[in-house]
Amino acid sequence: MGSLLRSVSGVRWGELRDATGAAAGGIPPLLSRIAYGDEDTARIAIDDLGDAICALGFVVGEATAPTVPFLLELIGSPHVACKAELLDLLGSICRTDQWHSAAVATQDREHDASYRQQPDWEAAARTAVYAGQPVIEGVASSVRPEEAASARKLLQVMADTLPFPEL
Repeated sequence: MGSLLRSVSGVRWGELRDATGAAAGGIPPLLSRIAYGDEDTARIAIDDLGDAICALGFVVGEATAPTVPFLLELIGSPHVACKAELLDLLGSICRTDQWHSAAVATQDREHDASYRQQPDWEAAARTAVYAGQPVIEGVASSVRPEEAASARKLLQVMADTLPFPEL
């Protein structure tokens, strides 16, 4: 993968599921296309990656949290295109609460045990986004207006997002 994203191979992608329930093995090639592709290639890869790690813009999967540090690495790299789109994707990940909302709504009823991990995926993904706050703050002062605006918008989302309720 080159010096950028060199630790991608340390993640056991084949053992993880993405937000659609599919195996997450397609995530590393998408990250590579974002890192090393031209702007059009990166845009398409970001769209595909968004579908895999934040389906429909509000459903995260098991592979979302392990992907976030690589998104932050890409955002922090001076040569990566489409940073505004990556920041917008992180905003969607940060706002997700689909599984927590469902768990709270069904808290007094028995629910399918196979859905007990999903709130943890949301919490882990949000925590991973928050861990990147220094990178996001750095981009917020970018000379590129669209990147700076997207970073400031994400910082506002992070400030406005309430903690998950206890389950």
